[in-house]
Amino acid sequence: MSEMKSLAKDTAIYGVSSILGKFLNYLLVPLYTYVLKQTSDYGIVTNLYAWTALLLVLLTYGMETGFFRFANRQDKDSATVYKTAFLCLLMTSTVFAVLIVLFRQPVANVLGYADHAEFVAMMFAIVAVDAFACIPFAYLRQQKRSLLFAGLKLLFVLLNIAFNLLFLVVLGKNDVFYVFLSNMLATGIQTLVLLPFTMPKGGKFDGDVLRQMLRYSLPLLVLGVAGIMNQTLDRILFPYLYPGDDAQAQLGIYGACFKVAMVMMMFTQAFRYAYEPFVFSKHKDRQSVEAYADAMKYYIIFSYLILLGVIFYLDIFRYIVSSAYWEGLKIVPVVLWTYVFQGIYFNLSFWYKLTDETKWGAYFSLIGLAITLVLQVVFVPRIGYWASCGSSLVCYFVIMLLSYFIGQKKAPIPYDLKRIGEYTVLTVGLLAVYYALRLYYISNMWVMMVVGTLLIAIYLVVLTRKDFPLSSIIHRKLLNRK
Repeated sequence: MSEMKSLAKDTAIYGVSSILGKFLNYLLVPLYTYVLKQTSDYGIVTNLYAWTALLLVLLTYGMETGFFRFANRQDKDSATVYKTAFLCLLMTSTVFAVLIVLFRQPVANVLGYADHAEFVAMMFAIVAVDAFACIPFAYLRQQKRSLLFAGLKLLFVLLNIAFNLLFLVVLGKNDVFYVFLSNMLATGIQTLVLLPFTMPKGGKFDGDVLRQMLRYSLPLLVLGVAGIMNQTLDRILFPYLYPGDDAQAQLGIYGACFKVAMVMMMFTQAFRYAYEPFVFSKHKDRQSVEAYADAMKYYIIFSYLILLGVIFYLDIFRYIVSSAYWEGLKIVPVVLWTYVFQGIYFNLSFWYKLTDETKWGAYFSLIGLAITLVLQVVFVPRIGYWASCGSSLVCYFVIMLLSYFIGQKKAPIPYDLKRIGEYTVLTVGLLAVYYALRLYYISNMWVMMVVGTLLIAIYLVVLTRKDFPLSSIIHRKLLNRK
């Protein structure tokens, strides 16, 4: 239970900062959708950010997870592991940044932005800096300096918002260029503030350690590339697959509505930040499998609660984006379920990371990538962005099941399937009631939000009776006071 409290504490810190940061970034979504000239402009932002997400995985090549793995091994000096990873990422990121500046025009031509090579140069230079910074940020997590980590992440968000407001609102520069410029300035300042806290102290650059880390991490690169492509391939390929001249406009609508579902992604990310160091540090604990099982159960319970909240109050969340984008809001429930499956898959993934069989992660991700690619190529020309979000849903559902069944044979964990199943049935049942009332009986938005509130109350009643009984919580508080 103490491990769960520690995990909950770190999750709360990461969660508050992540949720606050993402919420503040939410302010940029309406800003962009209301201020940028047309939906196609936001399509450019969506497309290039998808490319940078893919490049970030390539430029970190699994070293973040490799750092956690080797820094917690008793036969390794953690300072040497950190310094080795730090210098390695610094070198590769610098080389990439120089190359992208030199060859920005040919790259821009390939990506379809021949007239805006500066967009490509700025965004890819940003991703080079972010790739290097992932190791210093991982070091803060490994040292359990969650408050500093959270503060630096929030610093970037606040700076990014400030620069966007300055350029787009105060100066009236309603152009995509200033979206990217704001990001570049905020990233640079954040990195300069980060480095004094994370410069390597002690240790040495060790070639043998680097080779071992790369041997462990490179399969994770395949996993990571396939995994991030499962998340971003829809936004990368859409302009090439969607017929007609409005591909960027449709992508802008899809990207903006995707943002509405980001509450679920915030929770998943916050949980991941706390859970990954926790898992590796507790790997040799005899009770670790029970802790992993509990973490999975509580992740699913609260994921379902967030899913219900976003769907039931979607009539409010829709104002995050301009009304020009509302036609795409029907995809939000699909995206939310995708995030749920993605989070479960992340929780399941630790069986192959802890057993050093990271090849399985690559297999699953490649299978998911094949599913995503085929479904998008076949269906995007026919049904547009519905195929984009649907392919991601199918992808994560399939690889989630594969990871569970194979993982239970390789490194079994006693997940509480009965309780998880009960919450799944409850969630689906509440959604069925909500949609039946909305489609056939009640058309008033405010009445439906009252209905949604009552349905969430039912979920909370079940939650407090089964897993968070109030009597036990009150009793524990009274004992602690004594």
